[in-house]
Amino acid sequence: MALAYGSLVLMALLPIFFGALRSVSCAKSKNSSEMPETITSRDAARFPIVASCTLLGLYLFFKIFSQEYINLLLSMYFFVLGILALSHTISPMMNRFFPANFPNKQYQLLFTQGSGESKEEIVNYEFDTKDLVCLALSSVVGVWYLLRKHWIANNLFGLAFSLNGVELLHLNNVSTGCILLGGLFIYDVFWVFGTNVMVTVAKSFEAPIKLVFPQDLLEKGLDADNFAMLGLGDIVIPGIFIALLLRFDISLKKNTHTYFYTSFVAYIFGLGLTIFIMHIFKHAQPALLYLVPACIGFPLLVALAKGEVTEMFSYESSAEILPHTPRLTHFPTVSGSPASLADSMQQKLSCPRRRRQQSPSAM
Repeated sequence: MALAYGSLVLMALLPIFFGALRSVSCAKSKNSSEMPETITSRDAARFPIVASCTLLGLYLFFKIFSQEYINLLLSMYFFVLGILALSHTISPMMNRFFPANFPNKQYQLLFTQGSGESKEEIVNYEFDTKDLVCLALSSVVGVWYLLRKHWIANNLFGLAFSLNGVELLHLNNVSTGCILLGGLFIYDVFWVFGTNVMVTVAKSFEAPIKLVFPQDLLEKGLDADNFAMLGLGDIVIPGIFIALLLRFDISLKKNTHTYFYTSFVAYIFGLGLTIFIMHIFKHAQPALLYLVPACIGFPLLVALAKGEVTEMFSYESSAEILPHTPRLTHFPTVSGSPASLADSMQQKLSCPRRRRQQSPSAM
C-alpha cells in the first residue's frame, strides 16, 4: 500500500514540476503560434458548472446504456488523443537520440473547403520525420493500451495528458487561480460526499483520465488488479496554479523560486493528507478538499510574511510573461475566415500541438 500511494504521489509531482518549467519556456517563445491559452476569470467561474454537467451526463450514460459500448467508444477517442499527447511529450527527449545526419523531411497536412477565392483552410498541420517516429512509438503504447488496458500504458497516457495540460493552460493572475480552485473545491466536495456520482464514474470510466498503481504489486507482479487511483484533474488544476506562481517568482527578478517551491511542498502535504484521511475513514476522498487550501494557503502565508501580497494579486501573467497570449473565452470552432482559422489551428497544433481534455476525478 505504501508503495502504491508513494508511487502515485511521485507520478503526480513529475508532470507538475516539468509542466511548470515547460510552461515558462513556452510562454517566453517569440513565436506567436506557440503561445499557450490563458484561462480568464470568466472561464474559471463557469468551469465547475461545465464540469458538473459533463460528470452528470457521463453518470446518466453509464446508468442508461451498456457500459461496455460506452467504454469502447471512449477508448477509441482517448486512443487517438493519447498517441498525440505522448508523442508531443517524448518529442523533446527523442530529438537527442537522432543523429546529426538524420534525414529530417518536412511535411504538411492541408485540408480545405471550397475553391478559388472562397477556399477556407480547415486543417493546416506541419510536421517532420522526427514527429512521425515519435508518433510510431506512441502508437505502440496506444495499441498496447487498447488491447490490454494495462495500467502501465494507462499511466503513460495519463502522465502525457497531465504534462501537456499544465504546459498549455495558463492562468492570467492569482485571483483567477483562486476562483478556479475555489469553484472546483466545491465541485469536488459535493460530487464525492453529496452523491455517489463521482466515485461511480471514476470506477466505471475505462479511459486514461486517472493515474493508477496496484496495491498488490508485490503479490501478483504486473498482473496486479487492486488499484489505488488519482484523477488527472487533481494534478492539472493545482499544477497550473503552481506554474503561475513560478512565473510570478520569475517576474520578481530575485533569482529565487520561493512561491513555486512553497506551493510544490504544499501540494505534497495536501496529497499526503488526502491519503491519510482516506485510510482513516475508509472512504474515497475529494483530493481538492485538501489540495486547494494547501496550495493557496501556504503561498499566501509566505506572501504575508514577506509583505508581497499586493504584488502577488496585482501580477498579470498575460501582461508580463505572455504579451500576446490568446485568451480562452469560448469553445474552439472549425469555422471562420481563412486567416483566423489558420491562426487558430496553428495555435492548437504547435506548442503544445495537440489538445487534451482533462476531467477532474475523485481520489
